Amino acid sequence: MPARLYRRGLPLAAAALAVSLLAVSAQADNPAPADATLTADLDALLSDARLANAQAGVQVLDADSGQVLYARQPGALLTPASTLKTFTSTAALDLLGADYRFTTEVRTTGDTYGSLLDGDLVLRGGGDPSLLVQDLDDLAAKVAATGVTTVTGRVLADGTRYDSTPYGPGWAWDDQPYSYSPQISGLTVSSDAEYTMDSVQVTVTPGAAGENAKVALVPAEAPMKLTGSITTGAAGSGATADVERRRGANELQLTGSIAAGAAPVTYWETVEDPATFTGKVFEGALARHGVRVLRGVKAATGTEDSQPLVSHDSKSLAELVVPMLKVSNNGMAEQLTKELGKVKGGKGDWPTGINQIKAFLKANGLDAPAGRQVDGSGLSRYDLTTPAKMAGLMKVARTKPWFDAWYNALPVAGNPDRMTGGTLAARMRGTKAENNVHAKSGSMSGVDNLTGYVTAPDGRKLVFSVMVSNFAGTSPRPVIDAIAVRLATGPAAAPSSAPATPNAPAFAPRLKSLNAPAASTATPEGGTRWEDCETLGHC
Repeated sequence: MPARLYRRGLPLAAAALAVSLLAVSAQADNPAPADATLTADLDALLSDARLANAQAGVQVLDADSGQVLYARQPGALLTPASTLKTFTSTAALDLLGADYRFTTEVRTTGDTYGSLLDGDLVLRGGGDPSLLVQDLDDLAAKVAATGVTTVTGRVLADGTRYDSTPYGPGWAWDDQPYSYSPQISGLTVSSDAEYTMDSVQVTVTPGAAGENAKVALVPAEAPMKLTGSITTGAAGSGATADVERRRGANELQLTGSIAAGAAPVTYWETVEDPATFTGKVFEGALARHGVRVLRGVKAATGTEDSQPLVSHDSKSLAELVVPMLKVSNNGMAEQLTKELGKVKGGKGDWPTGINQIKAFLKANGLDAPAGRQVDGSGLSRYDLTTPAKMAGLMKVARTKPWFDAWYNALPVAGNPDRMTGGTLAARMRGTKAENNVHAKSGSMSGVDNLTGYVTAPDGRKLVFSVMVSNFAGTSPRPVIDAIAVRLATGPAAAPSSAPATPNAPAFAPRLKSLNAPAASTATPEGGTRWEDCETLGHC
């Protein structure tokens, strides 16, 4: 049989060469280990049945020397999910600077006569991903302090700093109502301190049995049309309540019931046309401060001839990457991507911003393999990168002047403080990885990753990247965590296998509800709104 195969295929010498090349390729995929004990331990963990039909890539480096301590398919192109935010945040810090700030302006057209502005107020967005309702209120107070009490024209909401494409390439259409998939604009507003941009909080409070439940919106000026109703059922009757935004409209559809005496439930819904939405919230703030706008709100063209009146500056970029990385804020990552394009490439769009990120990676020796990046947050399934590139970035980042701020912005394993532990707050507790591992998580249906830093028992600083794609069924997250714990613990107490997948989800609950689909009526247990999409299988 072998002779017959050779006669029908390659000559013997060519066949031998092919076998040799395959062997070289296999060695390149899985280089010779520098630490045989570590290799044996991680190989054992990666033999877990939960990875049987998945693709897993791992690389562990000495952070100082760059020596490869372990590698399993380090060059495999895998889906990064939210670990892609490490590319976006480091490029932004490097190219824009840690002290970079976003400026939102209020400008005027026309002339002012005493307390009357005969023209428009232009609310010009500067791409600030952290603009809060309170910031708009402060701007309105500043306008009132100038003496203006009447505006004969309109509030012109100007989101034209960025292009008009609201969603990233490859984003799922059925994610659009959910707060982890906001529309991206040069003018946005957030209603909470975690900068959940372009979303409205909808709180449903039960009344007496048989009555309609009360529905309250934050911000109160949100121009949302409410259709349907949520009834109050008998005490203990359970909950079927749901709130969902109709696609393409600022209309919230209310259905189902909530039991009398039950705790209020908060839903987070994205809004359509975030610039105009922000303009309407600003109009309400102006009214509270005694400034009347006679002709309402309209989208600006960006070409208006206007003069500056008052402005608001954001926190520094070094401060803003904290919520972006800790709670994996997708919207902030996309705003940074378009801002990179605007400032460094002259266009506030995804292609130009991505080119700036690629240029940063290339300048730091991280251009190969090319992979694919189409957005800033990793929400797109078009994104592909390798464990080696991820680990390489971890090493490069340590050489940068902004590293300390960035390192401290990464989630810390097992730390219960929300703005310390972030997405890792409930992971690896009670192990040597607790308060040791600083890493970015990233997951969506069929994908789970962890990339970051750990200090070994001998004091060595290690960087690691674990990427798992294409699994179905039981989550391999315990395997990923076991790898990080092994790096933190050393060989003495290394487990021979990963713990069983816990019945409870990985993160402590942050919200009562995230508008879960009918198929997932149980309360979602995701630790952040941004990664609840993973718990619900929505991204």
